[in-house]
Order: sequence, then C-alpha cells, then structure tokens
Amino acid sequence: MTGKVAIVAAAQTKYEERKDGADISEMVYEVVKQTLDETGLKFSEDGTGIDATVSCSQDLWDGRTISSTWCIDVAGGHLRPEEKVAGDGVSAVTYGALQVLSGHFDIVLVVAYCRESITQGSLVEWMSIDPIYHRMLGLDFCSGAALQATRYMNRYNITGEQCAKEVVWSHRQAKNNPYAQTPKDLTVEDVLSSPILASPIRVLDSKPVSDGAVAVILANENKARKLTNRPVWIKGFGTCYDAHFPGERDLAECDALILAAKQAYGMADITDPLKQIDVAEISEQYSYQGLLWSEGLGFCRRGEGGKFIDRLFAGQIEMALNPSGGALVGNPVTVTGATRVAEATLQLMGQAGTRQVQGAGVALAHGMDGLCGQTHHVMILETGSEK
Repeated sequence: MTGKVAIVAAAQTKYEERKDGADISEMVYEVVKQTLDETGLKFSEDGTGIDATVSCSQDLWDGRTISSTWCIDVAGGHLRPEEKVAGDGVSAVTYGALQVLSGHFDIVLVVAYCRESITQGSLVEWMSIDPIYHRMLGLDFCSGAALQATRYMNRYNITGEQCAKEVVWSHRQAKNNPYAQTPKDLTVEDVLSSPILASPIRVLDSKPVSDGAVAVILANENKARKLTNRPVWIKGFGTCYDAHFPGERDLAECDALILAAKQAYGMADITDPLKQIDVAEISEQYSYQGLLWSEGLGFCRRGEGGKFIDRLFAGQIEMALNPSGGALVGNPVTVTGATRVAEATLQLMGQAGTRQVQGAGVALAHGMDGLCGQTHHVMILETGSEK
C-alpha cells in the first residue's frame, strides 16, 4: 500500500435490544462526540479539522429513503463532503481509508448505526433476496443460515456441540466487555436445549436484535502522529462478493472470504495468520459461521472449523478470538463490522480495559453482508512497527 492511513480514535455505544431513550441521530451524536472529545478535532474547513464524513446505514433498516440525511448533520455532513455506504461497517472504514489515501482528505470520520428494533428483521432480509426466483419462497437470513449450516455440518462432520461451544465462548468473552448487550453464563447444554428457529439453528445460535452505533476517525500519517501517540495503522484490506444466487455456490465453503483475506494478507505481509495475528474480531450472525469463517480466514484448514473451536475451547489457541464477545452477544447489522474495527483499534491502543489482550500488535477485523455470507470484508490493523 502506498501512503499510510491510521485510525486515531474509536467509540461505540452500549448495545441494547431496544434503545427507547434515543433516536438514531442521538445514537450517532453520542459516539461522534466521544471521538471529537478524545482528539480535540472539530468540523472545520481550514485544514485543521475533519474534512469529510462517511456514514454506514441501510434505508430499509431505517425505514426512510436516503436515510443518512436524517442524522448525518450531527456527524458533520451538513453542507460538507459526505458519502453513504449501504453495507457492512468494515467496507465503510475501507471507503474512508481510500479517501485519505487518495490525498483528497486528510481526516475522515466514519459512523455506522442501526436500530434493528424499529422493524421486523426478516422482512428487511426478505427484500434483499432475488425477487424472481427466491423471494416468494419466504427466505430470510435465518432460513438461509439453516441451509448453509446443514450443508456445512453434514459435509465436514461438524457437530451441534461444536457450534454450541462457539456461543458459550462468545458469551464468556463478553463478560469483560461493558458494551456487550447480553452476556450470559451458558453451557453447551443450554445452547442445545434452546428453541429451534430453523433447524439446526436454535435461538442461542443466533445473534439477538440490537441497537447501537460506532464512530472511528481516520487520518493520514502526518495528522495521525499529531493526534495520538499510538496510531493504529491500516496495513491491508480486502473484499469479495460471491454469486448472487445461493444455489450457484457451495454453501459448505466460503470462497469469498478466502479471497478477501488473501487480498488483505497480501497487503499486510501476513503469511501465517494464526501466528502473526494477535487479536481477531470476526462477524458471525450464527454460531456455525464462527467455525466456517475461521476456515476462510486461514486459522485452520478447510473442514476443520469444528476442531478449531475444540482447541480454542481447551485453551490451545494463542490468538485472541473475539475478546469482545462478538456479534452473537449483540451487534446491529451494518454496525457489526465497524464494531470489529473499533474493538481491534481499542486493543491495539491498549484501551480495551478488562478485555485487553496483553502485547497485542496486529489485529484483524472482519465484516460480512448478505445471505449465507455472500460478501466478506477483511482489514488488518497494526501498531508498533510504525514508531
């Protein structure tokens, strides 16, 4: 990568099942104010403050057309450069990084937000399905996940117990995260006895409805070194979009993630991710995805996601996987990937509190969109080597 771009501040709300006391603009204001207070930056046009804003949201979730216009003023977008990304939060951070690397802007604010509680998620997900061949089937992400989980588990002999371990691990980690929505004391038996949503997906296999927001500030090398004594450098990123029709891909595989990771790893000189990455924050809406995505990210070989979670559960993996607890404990869509970036940033800045991974120098943030992980985004962050 030519040039350098760093994250200099990150903030997030507490994630809740329903934020009745705050509308979307108030959630955005909360995290924007935190990053401005931390950096001392303002929305100025004289080259000394934030130059542009990138927002991440989706109209169908917000229930409004061009929904960013309703709240982007609190993020500095009124009569100023502002772009909207309707996708995952990692892609929005990548977009902001490209704006800085282009030389057009020195400092960019990225905000991601969603209130899942204001609508019925299955209806929104249904609208993302192909309208000619699939929509009349009533597919949503949960029923699609059930198809993918069944295919993956049958092909590679993945057990329900192994998927349940992913849930128990996530909730156990989230106990140290003050932003986590619903950390619980769970056992494998608790997960396996929870009600079925769409076999083999159970209630505790699925992420809960969630409201929240995230903000990060990006800066070029010169400005970054002035704003913080511990900038977090974006060393690599990759994204890949798989086939539109789920029937045109093998749901037991995650080729889009493999290719996205290959791009990011190539830029960041990562050749052995399990050894070189200290912290990995991955996005998973369903428990089996934690196993499958670990394969796609190269943490284990194809088909060995079950064995990987067994080793992680037994304390045999040194890399810290989702020390925040991850999305299974509660993050909104569109925000999930940005949360992964924010959590990775806090780890590398040494600001992760009781969930801090000691000596963390390299982190991975992963995001995803679409039915059965149709699109994947991978970002590698690093601190220390740029001193």
